[in-house]
Amino acid sequence: MLEGVKVLSFTHFLQGPSAVQMLADVGADVIKIEPPQGAFERGWAGFDAFAEGVSIFFLLGNRNQRGIQLDLRHEKAKEIVRRLVAEADVLVENYRPGVMAKLGFGYEQVKLLNPRLVYCSCTGYGSTGPYQKRPGQDLLLQAMSGMAMLSGDGESAPTPVGSAVVDQHAAVLAAFGVVAALQERERTGQGRMVESNLLNAALDLQIEPFTYYLNKGPLWKRSSPAMGSRFHPAPYGVYRTADGWIALSLTTTAKLAAALDRPDLAKYDHPKDPVRHREQIHAIVCEALRQRSTAAVMEAFDAQDIWFAPVNDYQEVEADPQVRHNEIIVTIDHPDAGAVKLMAHPVRYDGKAPPVRRLPPRPGEHTREVLVEAGYSDHEIDALVSEGAAMAHGEAKR
Repeated sequence: MLEGVKVLSFTHFLQGPSAVQMLADVGADVIKIEPPQGAFERGWAGFDAFAEGVSIFFLLGNRNQRGIQLDLRHEKAKEIVRRLVAEADVLVENYRPGVMAKLGFGYEQVKLLNPRLVYCSCTGYGSTGPYQKRPGQDLLLQAMSGMAMLSGDGESAPTPVGSAVVDQHAAVLAAFGVVAALQERERTGQGRMVESNLLNAALDLQIEPFTYYLNKGPLWKRSSPAMGSRFHPAPYGVYRTADGWIALSLTTTAKLAAALDRPDLAKYDHPKDPVRHREQIHAIVCEALRQRSTAAVMEAFDAQDIWFAPVNDYQEVEADPQVRHNEIIVTIDHPDAGAVKLMAHPVRYDGKAPPVRRLPPRPGEHTREVLVEAGYSDHEIDALVSEGAAMAHGEAKR
């Protein structure tokens, strides 16, 4: 769908790579430009997850791309980038504000080379403002955006989401912005600056509770035991059973009273009672569920058509029949790492996910290929590699 669109990727960590991977999956020709030491994510992985020395963190966000290595302290390397920019459709970067401009590749500088270029900047807080020099990292944004205060036990510490949800949402917003700007360019012939930042993404993820707060005031306090949110009526959240856990969503007290054989719930029969008596209903449900096994609760809830779900660990998630049916897990055969399981592109087009056309690149794997396309001769490329301006996979500086 984006075949013929060339993207230059100056990205690292997760937000930027995930954004360009979305574009690469649907056909864009993404060229990842790495420094001599390689992108940060090649040398780091959460859970210390490496396969034969290859970072799983790198592999999960860099498929369907080509990779080159350049030393942008070298003037000849900068000339390579200027040549690539002149022919590119999109540039995506997620350095701190001002870094690309210092290198000579800020938006105002590169649009002189290519007015049609769509330039996407991914930052922590925005390209301007009082926080522009602060580190932008998922956990920090969950904390300062109010997200960590939305759930968890009221007697315990604030509870962050245990995954990089802000990074990933900001990445999708960046990819959406790029596609929107490309569509506009079809009409105007002009590129534009697109910006996605973690702070805005974190607040956008909270569009429901934050908007309630803005218009009605402080949300309900966090409950103890915990409820699933600070704005839903009871019952709502993950509840302990006699032998495990179960997630329970919006339902009527009449159905709950029947399913749990609790007549004390039946007296809360006014439509507003789950709001007016939120903590009392929550406490009764907590007590009732602790006395029953998860299997018994699920059977009773099924009989009353109550909204519930099992609380799965990843072992159950991987084996789940719908997860398998959706084919969201794919296996690649990497030349260095071996067989690696990754997440497929999440969107389906005519019922199918875009294929893995290119494995995540090895350092400098496509340097020669890209430079030939940019008009450099083999002799010129040999000289660039020899001088250290460019690095090619498996070739040491002579």
